[in-house]
Amino acid sequence: MAMTPRQLREHIFSVIISKVEEQDEARRTEALAEFMAVTGTAGNAVETVADLIPPIMRELYEKWISLFVDRLLETVDARNIELLCDGSADNNAALVLAYVMFLESARMERQIDADLREHGLKASGSDLGDVAANYIRAQMSRVAQAAKGDDDTPKGNA
Repeated sequence: MAMTPRQLREHIFSVIISKVEEQDEARRTEALAEFMAVTGTAGNAVETVADLIPPIMRELYEKWISLFVDRLLETVDARNIELLCDGSADNNAALVLAYVMFLESARMERQIDADLREHGLKASGSDLGDVAANYIRAQMSRVAQAAKGDDDTPKGNA
């Protein structure tokens, strides 16, 4: 039996949001710490800096997943999408991979940047610009200074 567009939409959304939700706070912090260690972003205080970065609100994930589902249903024949919606682990993984690839598109990079900026403004309750980003930068600078101490030699990959 063929799935309706609504059933396809609901299935794809539930597969991706469940993958997002299975990521717990410890794994998120660990991933941020690993990223900053590899890129040298936080010097010797990666765990401290990772703890400063707030989690992304569920509403943003829901928005981005909905944009993905809309675009998928616009561009791919429903019969092909239905093949991916059989609930198998492989096809669920393929849907998540397609979503990740969608997030990496130039269009979505701009959208995510705009959404995160707006989220930062809403969280701060002001029109001061990138308040959240500036706060994180200031905290990272403070952590870097504390890690540096009185020693002027660069730490990490600096």
